[in-house]
This record gives sequence, structure tokens and C-alpha cells, in this order.
Amino acid sequence: MKHGDIIYYEDELNDEIIDFHIKKKKIDDKYKFLHKNLFYRLWSFITYRLIATPIVWLYLKFHHVKVKNKKILKKYKKTGYFIYANHTNQFIDGFCPTLTCFPKKPYIIVNSDNVSMPIWGHFTRMWGALPLPDTLEAAKNFSKALDELINKNHPILIYPEAHLWPYYTKIRPFSSKSFRYPVKYDKPTFTFTTTYHKRRFSKKPRVEIFVDGPFYADHSLDNKARQEKLRNDVYENLVAHAKNSSYEYVKYIKKEQK
Repeated sequence: MKHGDIIYYEDELNDEIIDFHIKKKKIDDKYKFLHKNLFYRLWSFITYRLIATPIVWLYLKFHHVKVKNKKILKKYKKTGYFIYANHTNQFIDGFCPTLTCFPKKPYIIVNSDNVSMPIWGHFTRMWGALPLPDTLEAAKNFSKALDELINKNHPILIYPEAHLWPYYTKIRPFSSKSFRYPVKYDKPTFTFTTTYHKRRFSKKPRVEIFVDGPFYADHSLDNKARQEKLRNDVYENLVAHAKNSSYEYVKYIKKEQK
């Protein structure tokens, strides 16, 4: 996408702005969410920490990406936590948490298309992509994988808007469904809000990411109400930080309903 592009949409919840034309893999009982094989884990470490992480660091430095307030995560290195973020930049959304959550490796709950890409899909799996299950048996395996990761104090990253809308400067509505995870595990929740700002000598936007939290489930409520309140707390925080965006690189216009 280039500066000045206009995108017309109808539904903030369901519209796909980018179609990657990928045949989605079915996430069933045969899918391995976590690999135990020593060589697989070694290769994962080499590609993730020794190759991908330095490249991400250079990319973020070159593109002047700033993460504000990430110091608040330091005291939570010895406990698992959840992160909710707006989904507006394919590369930054996928890799910025690698450095922000360092030294812990974050895992990202994704749609199956993220692990269905030829060649690249294998790397996203190794680097922490956890695709949502399509079958009951896969759902059990997914739950076991989350149990293990949380017990090992890994951050779990969720994009509740689900769909990538490049350079979008507002927060789209989302349901409370994904908030069952921090409620179930009774773990702290943080927000990462990506915002866009004008550069002095380029039309490409400068990126600032705000880290905020922690938010906790309200134990005075039942589970469903806890999810809803936590969702509202997170949504309101994302909306408040998104207002810091000062540059609209791509314009989004909602189609008029007939």
C-alpha cells in the first residue's frame, strides 16, 4: 500500500482488507502445537534468536519504531501474561513482541493462514504461531499447549480484531471471546497499541507502540462477566492510546448502507 490509498469497507468485524490467497490448513488432531524434538527446537532457537531477532532489531531501528513504557513488563518476566494489540502492520505486529518481551519468547494466537504458507508457514510455527483449532480434538491439544506455555511463563499475544487492516489508526470492535484465556489462567493482561505519525522526510509513517497495564479479571463477577469487563477495560485503553495517532497514511471510508 502507498500513501493516499483509499480503502472502502462495510464491516469492521469481518472485512478482509488483504487476501493472501492461501489455502488454509485444517488444524485438526494431527497438528502439533508444540514440538518436543530436540533438533526441531535447536533449529527453532537458531533461526529465531540468532537470525530473526537481529534482523527484527535492525528493521525496527531503521524504520524508527519506538516502544513506549515497555519497562512495565520487566517485573512480570517470572509469570505468564497476555497481550492484546491492534492489528495494523504485518511485519511489526508479528515481530516487534520478539524484542519487547525479551528474554521471554512470546507466542501468538493466529488464524490458520499464518501457518499455511509454503515454507514461511514452517518458520511462523517455529517462531511462536499458535493457530486456532478447527476440531474438538485439536481444541484439547491447543488447550494443553497453552497450559504448558503459561506454566513456563511465556507471554501470549492476541490480536482480537482478527483481521489485518494496514495502517488503520482506530480500534475496531471485537468480542469478549478471547478474554476467556486470561480469566481462565488468572494472569495479568497488557495492551500494545500501534500508532502512526508523520516523518519529516518521508511519506511512510513513523510508528510508536504504547505498552500499558496490567489489567486483571474482576473476581467479584462470574466468569462471563469477568470476560466482558476485561474486554471493555482493554478496548477502552486501546481506544485511548490510538487517539495518539497523528498521521493517516491510508484512508479508510465506510461504505454507505443502502
